[in-house]
Amino acid sequence: MKKVITTDQAPNALGPYSQAIISSKNGMVYTAGQIGINPGTGEIVQGGIKEQTKQVLLNLRAILEASGSKLDNIVKTTVFLNNMNDFADMNEVYGTFFPENPPARSTVEVTKLPKDAKVEIEAVALIT
Repeated sequence: MKKVITTDQAPNALGPYSQAIISSKNGMVYTAGQIGINPGTGEIVQGGIKEQTKQVLLNLRAILEASGSKLDNIVKTTVFLNNMNDFADMNEVYGTFFPENPPARSTVEVTKLPKDAKVEIEAVALIT
């Protein structure tokens, strides 16, 4: 069985997908990729990669909390950057959200992200 997770503390889905899905079979939550949209305005946050990375992780935190999980329970993230030259700045902000025992992670460069975002992150986490 699966359970759809929705919260107004994170941006609404931009298409036919859910913010996250809980799998009752394995006790995991799978998030959709999040970009740096401020859920209050529906717009990408102003600034650069650091500001967008922070907002992405705040959005992921809100979705995970709505699912009964938290950032500390993430086992794997995938980071999509539209410019690998932003890796160091993204990594700096990312590290502040995972000061100890960070999750496994893949980071890839992509040609383009929705709304011309600089970064998108998806996560898989344990349910607590």
